[in-house]
Amino acid sequence: MTPPPLHGLRFAFGTLSVIPVRVSRWDREAARGGMLCAPLVGVVLGCGAALLALVLLFLGAGSLLAAVAAAAVPAALTRGLHLDGLADTADGLGSGKPAEDALRIMKQSDIGPFGVITLVFVLLAQVAALSRLYDDSWARGALATVVAAVTARLALTLAARTGVPAARPEGLGAAVAGVVPVRGAVAVALAVTGAAAAAGALLGTDDLARTALAVLAALAAAELLLRHCTRRFGGITGDVFGGLAETAATTALVVLSLG
Repeated sequence: MTPPPLHGLRFAFGTLSVIPVRVSRWDREAARGGMLCAPLVGVVLGCGAALLALVLLFLGAGSLLAAVAAAAVPAALTRGLHLDGLADTADGLGSGKPAEDALRIMKQSDIGPFGVITLVFVLLAQVAALSRLYDDSWARGALATVVAAVTARLALTLAARTGVPAARPEGLGAAVAGVVPVRGAVAVALAVTGAAAAAGALLGTDDLARTALAVLAALAAAELLLRHCTRRFGGITGDVFGGLAETAATTALVVLSLG
């Protein structure tokens, strides 16, 4: 019999990555464990992205190509689901239509102008920030890559907390909406922020403060988007989760690239 924590890990990796795991349970308990474990998925994806970026950097490819690789790996290892969710969320919000119509727009397979514009600027911001960081130091670039990936998934843990409703009765949003106790979400957020700050401290006092600030700023940006989407759509969806992840990752990278 599989221990409950392993069901949560399987749920997290099975829904938030393409890593081949067998998800045997889709109940609320497994979803709760999965959302609490979401930052661990970020650790794996971020380390993979940083590794490829460093290989390219050490081979002489330059910071720009390393930055492109660091942004591309998480997208590839999630089948682009978070980016697709960001685009759909932008189309839904940009449509200005009532919740029911906006949700229908988000569910369509094509991407509208708001989605395209949002994707272009978000990816440009991510690559520009990563290029700046890898150009400054391979260590700072690698740290930022991992921190951004972890913080993106931490935003999902907080979005799945008790009190946040689902906009639809089906889909990922409905499966994870409200499954994480508020205290559990806060505890995970504090643990991740502390770990990120400790990792930043290895590079210096300024990096400690900057890394902690990056995580907090990213979570604040994601929270603002979450509240706006909840008001506009009546709750969260899988697309909104994708938008939250990319918003958090981009904010973290921009803050880390400053100074």
